[in-house]
Amino acid sequence: MNDNLEKKIEAVLFWKGEPVSIKKLSQIFEKTEEEISSALKILETNLSGRGIVLVFKEDEVTLGTSKEFSDIIDKLTKEELVRDLGKAGLETLSIIIYQGPLSRAEIDYIRGVQSNFIVRNLMIRGLIEKVPNPKDQRSFLYKPTFEMLSFMGLSKIEDMPSYSEARAEIESYKNTQMKQEEAEAVKDLESEMESTENPTPYTE
Repeated sequence: MNDNLEKKIEAVLFWKGEPVSIKKLSQIFEKTEEEISSALKILETNLSGRGIVLVFKEDEVTLGTSKEFSDIIDKLTKEELVRDLGKAGLETLSIIIYQGPLSRAEIDYIRGVQSNFIVRNLMIRGLIEKVPNPKDQRSFLYKPTFEMLSFMGLSKIEDMPSYSEARAEIESYKNTQMKQEEAEAVKDLESEMESTENPTPYTE
């Protein structure tokens, strides 16, 4: 009846790994907010008794872990906090430290790959936090936490080694990438226009 809408929502929430507004889900699936709410109720029922639950906050929803498994999740979280961040984690954290606050789309752009799971990992460790994006209420910005600064013995983010230089270098890289993309777009447009103005002669 609802075209398995609740299953599709579950997939999107799992992939996002962060709260999504009902309005945004409505836009994604081209359904009314009432239909989304009904599908969420079905999904909530279907998840009953399992390890995953729906977590609601105001008009947003996300996937979370069941309270009855909080002990094991807490244990795994503590283990995760002491594990090596790895190259990708350090790279992402460095970008957020030296270029933040910035959106996940900007992080992905700088790294050249999707960073949703790494960002989520850094949040679990308490190294970064997300705050509302003043320019776009549909998205969030990510920045270092006070805990991270305190752990590193810093009073402010600007005290990071070579902060100004690193920030300028990343900004320069972004600008260079944008110029290259713009140049390629112009080149493609010119080629398309040229092919339109000088079509290939027809031959039998």
